[in-house]
Amino acid sequence: NGLPAIREFIRRMANELDISGDNVRVAVVQYSDDAMEYFDLKTHKTKASVIYAVRSLRHKGGSPRNTGAALQFVKDSVFTASSGSRHLEGVPQLLFLLTGGESSDDVKAAASDLKRLGVLSFAIGMKNVRQEELQSIAYSSRFIFNLPVFGELLSIQPEILAFVQSKMGIEPPTIVGKNIVFLLDGSDDTRSGFPAMLDFVQRVVENLSIGENKDHVSVVQFSRTPEAHFLLNTYADKQNVMSFIQSIQHTGGGPRNTGEALRYVKDNVFIASSGSRRQEGVPQILILLTGGRSQDDVAFPAAALKKDIIVPFSIGTRNADILELQMIAHTPSYALSVPLFDNLEGIQQDLKVALLTSQQHL
Repeated sequence: NGLPAIREFIRRMANELDISGDNVRVAVVQYSDDAMEYFDLKTHKTKASVIYAVRSLRHKGGSPRNTGAALQFVKDSVFTASSGSRHLEGVPQLLFLLTGGESSDDVKAAASDLKRLGVLSFAIGMKNVRQEELQSIAYSSRFIFNLPVFGELLSIQPEILAFVQSKMGIEPPTIVGKNIVFLLDGSDDTRSGFPAMLDFVQRVVENLSIGENKDHVSVVQFSRTPEAHFLLNTYADKQNVMSFIQSIQHTGGGPRNTGEALRYVKDNVFIASSGSRRQEGVPQILILLTGGRSQDDVAFPAAALKKDIIVPFSIGTRNADILELQMIAHTPSYALSVPLFDNLEGIQQDLKVALLTSQQHL
């Protein structure tokens, strides 16, 4: 039973911190199949009160070990203003996850949500925890500790305390942008509408804040096979992006393999080497423009995109299949339809609003 070591770890941490309503606030949550808040960030106003409360912490029991659900609970119920969080005032938010084994549920989505909120998560695992799981939870590789037994917690406590006290790396993330990939249908029957498609892309880009730590853009065209015109890390300047979009030529060809194109952007564009900043919590957004029904299957690649926390928007003309567009889109409301590509301007405002709200779904 590792609980005595965990209690002592929390006691030692609390003993060295300046706990009060105006300085450091502490909450404790215990979880197995579900999460239970032992006390929240506004419950205890003094060091003595926290230490006294932790002394009576009892083992919860239960299974399976749902770490993902516990992370989601912490985000939704603990790091909130009503529970005493002050993240809106810019106060650093730290999470220490202590786990004794592999999670039974997916941790990635909730871990990404916490990073996007600017929470600095330390992942401390024992025995049977997978290193990849700790990596996806931890805010940075420096915040990962893989220990043989819970007793070892006490040997790393001074190092962790030093992190906290020096506020090393505790600045909230400075990246405030989005990664947006435009996926353009270049098959034979979109030739006449292609200039209108490019105009639309330029108008969307015009409203973005392109820059190193801001919005990054990529454009991919597809028919039978997809091809990236430029990647998320190719241009960090709006003018360069705009002028390149102007020069894009319609490729033509067929059939229209939208599923293959969706798979391509997931495997080749939304990746770190192509400029994806997903690990840093940057929203990943796909905007598909298509002129008709796909000749290959879209269900599986669309589901794979969403599993990777990529938010697809799908925009189709009257020849596109609305059910297919809805299947690709993050939610049915992110599937937009126009009679012709010339009518794209009419949905520009809808897309702008949807892009702003999309970050709440991430």
